[in-house]
Amino acid sequence: MKYEWLDEYLLSLPGAEKDYKPEWQWFRYMLRGRLFAAVCSPGPEHRTYGGHDLVNLKCGPAKAELLRAQYPEILPGFYTDKRNWIACLLDGDLPDEVLRELCESSHRAVLEKLPKYVQREILGG
Repeated sequence: MKYEWLDEYLLSLPGAEKDYKPEWQWFRYMLRGRLFAAVCSPGPEHRTYGGHDLVNLKCGPAKAELLRAQYPEILPGFYTDKRNWIACLLDGDLPDEVLRELCESSHRAVLEKLPKYVQREILGG
């Protein structure tokens, strides 16, 4: 995986928790049980996704469409709702700053759906 910093970065986001889902072979990053990122390595039977390490991230449909047009490493989400998730291939040339921003955006999208008192707890305010 080209982005060695990714795990540490995802865990550095406020309130992030990590677990491993053996049935899916996914490392999941969550806020209070709600997924905001998942790192996995689909097998060759998964066509376009197969043989690549990737991270699934939450992303609005319009932004996802623009990103897919701009970066060949960004695909519709793998085994997620393809309207609201993207898959970023981790063996391509996606700039680090773009991937960081997408991680933050996914985290923020999930955080904003949590109750206000939980948001305050997570953000320490």
